[in-house]
Amino acid sequence: MKIQFITTSFNGMAQRLWTELDRHNHEVHVVIFTTPQEVIEETRNYQPNLIIAPYLNQKIPEEIWKNYTTLIVHPGIKGDRGASSLDWAILRDEKQWGVTILEAVDKMDAGDIWATRNFKMRPSVTKSELYRCEVTQAAAQAVLEAVEKFENRNFKPEPLDYSNPEIKGRWNRKTREEDFAFSWNEPTGNILRKIRAADSQPGATTLIDGQKYHVFGAYPEEKLQGKPGEILARRHYGICIATADGALWITQLRKPEPEAIKLPATMVLGERANRIPISELSPFDDVSYQTWRDIRFEQDEEEPRIGYLHFDFYNGAMSAGQCDRLRETFIQAKEKAEIIVLTGGRDLWSNGIHLNIIEAAGNPADESWKNINAIDDLIKEIILTTDRYIIAALQGNAGAGGVSLALAADKILAREGIVLNPHTKNMGLYGSEYWTYLLPKRIGFEKAERITQDCLPWGVHLLYEAGMIDGYHGQSPEEFMPYVRNEARKVARLSYFDKLLKAKKFQRMKDERNKPLEKYREEELEQMRKNFYEDNWNYNERRHCFVRKIFRPDVHLPENLYSARRKIFRRRKWESYEYNGNNK
Repeated sequence: MKIQFITTSFNGMAQRLWTELDRHNHEVHVVIFTTPQEVIEETRNYQPNLIIAPYLNQKIPEEIWKNYTTLIVHPGIKGDRGASSLDWAILRDEKQWGVTILEAVDKMDAGDIWATRNFKMRPSVTKSELYRCEVTQAAAQAVLEAVEKFENRNFKPEPLDYSNPEIKGRWNRKTREEDFAFSWNEPTGNILRKIRAADSQPGATTLIDGQKYHVFGAYPEEKLQGKPGEILARRHYGICIATADGALWITQLRKPEPEAIKLPATMVLGERANRIPISELSPFDDVSYQTWRDIRFEQDEEEPRIGYLHFDFYNGAMSAGQCDRLRETFIQAKEKAEIIVLTGGRDLWSNGIHLNIIEAAGNPADESWKNINAIDDLIKEIILTTDRYIIAALQGNAGAGGVSLALAADKILAREGIVLNPHTKNMGLYGSEYWTYLLPKRIGFEKAERITQDCLPWGVHLLYEAGMIDGYHGQSPEEFMPYVRNEARKVARLSYFDKLLKAKKFQRMKDERNKPLEKYREEELEQMRKNFYEDNWNYNERRHCFVRKIFRPDVHLPENLYSARRKIFRRRKWESYEYNGNNK
């Protein structure tokens, strides 16, 4: 079926829904909302059977929804209406929430209901985590159900009827800054809810040392205590501040200025941060209390030969300092485990270099160069570790250099439903991280070249069939991680485990003779140097717009996504390159 997306941006939600519909052989045409008239013209030209709005901040023109069945993906339970559904769900400490597929009508979120999926709310979830995990997963299931119902012409959607006791949702106004404002004299739980509800935008507001900030990335601290509002300690880039009944680690801040961007807390505080006492905590310390650390090591309880290296960086961005610390921890982990499982974060694996820090640097080109070399050093360390078996366990989405980080492992496992973007061209970058070595090893040179040029998102089902990952499982991290542990233990118990490592070492020697690893890096960095210092692919403007969420009409996306995906990888040899309306 011909389906058209109308979306504010091709974000994670839109990408996930595209991968699912594409996998089911629907042709999906993506229209980024610019002006109502342009959207109307695009729709007239494409003549879709069905329109879906996966992520839309604008009102769909009446001419469209009156002439085409148009379905809205609404992140709320039945009856919920308004633009701040997830904000209110977290602020009100809802125990259950959901996604509803609504038909577009004149009134916002008031149309007939085509499908719905509910889920339990995690107690400590942030808005962005909720959106990337539970909401996106529920939306994928509900959209597929709605599309199936649409194909069944006898289906009649359910009218929104507030007299129905099953309709629990209600209209909610859009949240305002004061809804998230807090004082450090409040209980820790209250503050956490406000920060998590405002993450990643607009950020909860408060005073720190008498100055107003938007705060993000909060974690409870059980040991440190002090007077409410007192900055108790710093750890790496985070600061710990006392509350009425405890303390919180704050990892990101943004000044309340028009051009300000979100940055690590100590970086925003500047010289003042140097006066804050340091609280050390090793990734290998056995901690039984609540605190924050972005890297930690865990030994497998059943099989001590296995170690889990967890790294959870805000929004998946990895600064030069974080790459260095992760590399150092990985080196130490090799002394404690023969099998190392790299787990990333719960909802994001890694998105490569830290564009916000680069944007804020006095010399972005130098900071970019420093960052790319740091992540290259990390990946090189993994590649050259031939006496240990490395498993990459992707609980969440990955993009750019983060995909290369996973490709450096011997075995790649992924949670079902995540999306990978193994490319950097949209950011004006050629890419490094040894992708020219790692990606062709998995899928071949021709596919690797196209996959990095066409900038498509990829779901795990197709990645598994193409040989880019080795397995997938679980709708949630709670389902996925036991599977990962079981797979790691299977490897540890192999009778030929020692031979497995010998074969790995032999292959690395063979690869080195064919072409030295350093040569791949030199060739990649030669291109990256031009990107950074000559700006030959418009990296500076693209980064600036990305960090500040400024729409760019020239973001690269193939005109025919259906054909572009199949020219890279066809699931079956008889799968047509072009959509003809009868493809199955």
